[in-house]
Amino acid sequence: MSTAGGLSDYSNKSQQARMAEGYRTGEGRSASSMASDASGWVGWTLFAAVIMLLVGAFHVIQGLVALFKDDYYAVSSSGLVLTVSYTSWGWIHIVGGLIVVAAGVALFTGKMWARILGVAMACVSAIVNVGFLSAYPLWSALVIFMDVAIIMALTVHGSAMEDM
Repeated sequence: MSTAGGLSDYSNKSQQARMAEGYRTGEGRSASSMASDASGWVGWTLFAAVIMLLVGAFHVIQGLVALFKDDYYAVSSSGLVLTVSYTSWGWIHIVGGLIVVAAGVALFTGKMWARILGVAMACVSAIVNVGFLSAYPLWSALVIFMDVAIIMALTVHGSAMEDM
């Protein structure tokens, strides 16, 4: 028998099964012990919050470039998925970016509405970047990838913040 403790200390399978079920259901565990299970997943929500701050900042930067240096992009505004001037795209990116930053800050509270707003804004961000893909493919693809990571983190592991 090991001195470290755990399921391997029990000699037969039925004892191991009873211990595992008790651990899973919380039987015989303190509240602080059960809270530590949730805290391992809180990192995903915090990851999503930080990435949302970055994505929002990227949108603002992209919007400022579209406003002040529209010849920077790979195609003219007529080559975009939606034929809209770069000035319009710039304002869309700036306003959307500020909302994404606000949603990222709200995620630090761990509230359900913040998670819903975070997922919604990540979806909008991804759609906007699909429309902007021809203007700057690498940048837009990077932001879309980050949006997908945010959606995954908030939908799969987001509820762990509520347990804290």
